[in-house]
Order: sequence, then C-alpha cells, then structure tokens
Amino acid sequence: MSLTNKQIALRWFAAFNAHDLEALLALYADDAQHFSPKLKVRRPETNGLIVGKDALRAWWRDAFDRLPTLHYEVVKLTADDEQVFMEYIRHVQGEEDLRVGEVLEIRAGRIVASRVYHG
Repeated sequence: MSLTNKQIALRWFAAFNAHDLEALLALYADDAQHFSPKLKVRRPETNGLIVGKDALRAWWRDAFDRLPTLHYEVVKLTADDEQVFMEYIRHVQGEEDLRVGEVLEIRAGRIVASRVYHG
C-alpha cells in the first residue's frame, strides 16, 4: 500500500517531533536535497543546501542534540500528487516561536527535495 503525500507529511511531523532520526530519513530518497535559511547561518559553506541522507542525518542530529525541546506544531498541510506545502510553528523552549513554510517534493513515495521558508 502506498502512502498519500499528505500521509508522508504527517509521518514526517511524527518522526521529527519524536526526534526519530531513522524514521525521518526513511521518508527521503538517498539523493534528496534540502534547503534551509538556518543552514546558511549555521553552515555557511553549504549556501543553505545539503544533498543526500548522510548530510541530512548530520544536520538533524545536530539540531536534535542542540535543541532537545524542538517541536513542530502543524498549522496547515496542502498536498497534491507531487508536493506538500506545510505550514507549521517551530517551538523551542527559551526561544521565540517561528512560523515556517516548507515544501516537500515527493516522487515514488519518497521526499526528493525539501525547501524551508521563514523570516
């Protein structure tokens, strides 16, 4: 049984909020690309873009280790056959909440690209 793109997004949130790195990575293609403004700040040499599961694993492991209270609250999901637009609020204890938009591009049941938008 294949998952709908909305179901993939819901699994993404569940894995992220559980800080379950392997469950999160299982949703991605091996050569997936991820762009984030936070990457530009924390790892300027990437210019905001990382590619592949090893890079994703390192990026999220660092985030989960640094931010043990990191949690995303879903505001809205809009899905079609190729992508999901996710709007959510990033919560970290001691930091101001951040409203985030993220697009997941999905092919053959795997996320092939993700792009984060926030101020």
